[in-house]
Amino acid sequence: MSNAAARSEASAPRVLVRDEGGDHDVFEVLGFTDNIIRVRSPYLFELGEELAVRVDRDGQSTDTTVKVRAHVGPSDSRITELELLSPEP
Repeated sequence: MSNAAARSEASAPRVLVRDEGGDHDVFEVLGFTDNIIRVRSPYLFELGEELAVRVDRDGQSTDTTVKVRAHVGPSDSRITELELLSPEP
């Protein structure tokens, strides 16, 4: 594997939903800009729902809260937009 590929994989963000049972990897992160995270998930969260999450990005982990802002795209490939409620990690 090239150094560029290793750096790319290391910097890919990951968002885990947190609850009493632990951390759950239910999102495929598609994009992360400003305070919006675009994800795909087998679960359809309610608009306005707030989720405790752990964001792993660039080798650092941050616990924060996101709010489900929108569901966009066709029903068979729905994308969920999550809005960070605290500053971007």
